[in-house]
Amino acid sequence: MKPTSFFVAAVIAISAAPLGAQDAGQPVASPRDTTRATVAGAHLLVDYGRPSKRGRAIFGGLVPWSQVWRTGANAATTFVTDKPLVIGGTAVPAGTYTLYSVPNQTGPWLLVVNKQNKQWGTEYHQDQDLARIPMTTTSVSAPVEKFAIEVAPDGSGGVIALVWDTTRASVPFRVQ
Repeated sequence: MKPTSFFVAAVIAISAAPLGAQDAGQPVASPRDTTRATVAGAHLLVDYGRPSKRGRAIFGGLVPWSQVWRTGANAATTFVTDKPLVIGGTAVPAGTYTLYSVPNQTGPWLLVVNKQNKQWGTEYHQDQDLARIPMTTTSVSAPVEKFAIEVAPDGSGGVIALVWDTTRASVPFRVQ
């Protein structure tokens, strides 16, 4: 399958996935969102739930320290790449993955690239981990109300960032 066909098929499959029963007219507490980027010829897609802060303590509260987090809300966060990547020094073949993370109060956060996909966000199986990749955390100037995953070009590669509340966790990547 051509890389472009692979990417289009992945987008269609994710878009067609059921999101669960929702009452008409009711706002969704953690709506789905999709981040798409083309970096150095690689087409990347992230499909994830966007929970809101709503006055809650996030890291170390709603999201416990040093435990695997679904990295969003509801259904698992899907990551698709049509080209092999090197994320933070770790080779990630082209394919479809689930992203989890481990927020740590001390030491680096971890981005977990898991080979299982199409599951509910809390259905985590460590034996399916492709890699656990250290991330760099920084503080943001103003609290971010809705969780966001960013994929952006940077130099000859790009950056994947998780941003919520007062924290930005990021990791560089390059296309192989």
